[in-house]
Amino acid sequence: MSGAVATIATMRIATLTSGGDCPGLNAVIRAVVRTAAQHGSTVVGYEDGWQGLLEDRRVQLYDDAFIDRILRQGGTILGTGRLHPDAFKAGIDRVKANLADAQIDALIAIGGEGTLKGAKWLHDNGVPVVGVPKTIDNDVDGTDYTFGFDTAVAVATEAIDRLHTTAESHNRVMIVEVMGRHVGWIALHAGMAGGAHEILIPEAPFDIDDVCKRMARRFQLGEKYGIIVVAEGALPKKGTLDVGEREVDQFGHEKFQDISGMIAKELENRLDTDVRTTVLGHTQRGGTPTAFDRVLATRFGVNAAQACLNGDFGKVVALQASHIDLISFDDAVGELKRVPPKFYETAQALFG
Repeated sequence: MSGAVATIATMRIATLTSGGDCPGLNAVIRAVVRTAAQHGSTVVGYEDGWQGLLEDRRVQLYDDAFIDRILRQGGTILGTGRLHPDAFKAGIDRVKANLADAQIDALIAIGGEGTLKGAKWLHDNGVPVVGVPKTIDNDVDGTDYTFGFDTAVAVATEAIDRLHTTAESHNRVMIVEVMGRHVGWIALHAGMAGGAHEILIPEAPFDIDDVCKRMARRFQLGEKYGIIVVAEGALPKKGTLDVGEREVDQFGHEKFQDISGMIAKELENRLDTDVRTTVLGHTQRGGTPTAFDRVLATRFGVNAAQACLNGDFGKVVALQASHIDLISFDDAVGELKRVPPKFYETAQALFG
């Protein structure tokens, strides 16, 4: 690194986006660049996340018309990717050398839980880092919301709204599978907003018998259709539905199987009714960010840049109530932020 914390007038900040893409990433980048420029500082972007930092693939970012207009764009102009933690840690000397060669005084790492854990590890090893939490799953602890979540919920809610009409027209049960590996925030918010008749989330293992009974009761009472929203990581209670063993990928992440398809098969067999599934997948992560996500991402970017300029490293920007605060990496990545039981119980009151 380039030594002690530089003065505001001469600071050189680096930034990167890592992990899955997410609506609002470009808004963060724009805010970092424009905030730094106001203080006579410059920003370098590393391409494709940690891999680009290891390979020293950097671009100079200017406070110009191009940066100003990326606010509305989805994805990330810097590209993103994932790097195995072992390869990342083995490259610490190369990371430090590349940052020193570029005369970088501070690094802003934009990403989810895995990225923030990597950023914490860099900070613990002497690299001045500020973290910006990003994930459509909304599972980073210590912040009320992460940008990208509102957009994902809006996409899922629109899909549910559309499926209501086709489900009712054909007297079907429609199952909508949304993202949510370990938490059910998207499923819960979109399901409630879209008037779903059942919402299944990882935090509350379900009994397939109960799901079938509630759907059967709807039809017995004269209803013509049903809408079920299920998070990809939802699991049945032990012994109620055989979903097999989950494999893991090279990063140690579980590979989620077709939970919506398994539920659909059980419903068809037990209720003798037509059941269809819709898996929204990556449509939830792409496209233009909502106004809420643009504003939140911008506030995160401004405050992350200001934290660097103030030499306040080892922190993560977070939304708490209506304020943007700085929290420790430990508070951000200590555990996943899961749906509270009381919140889910509110939704359950409307099931069936």
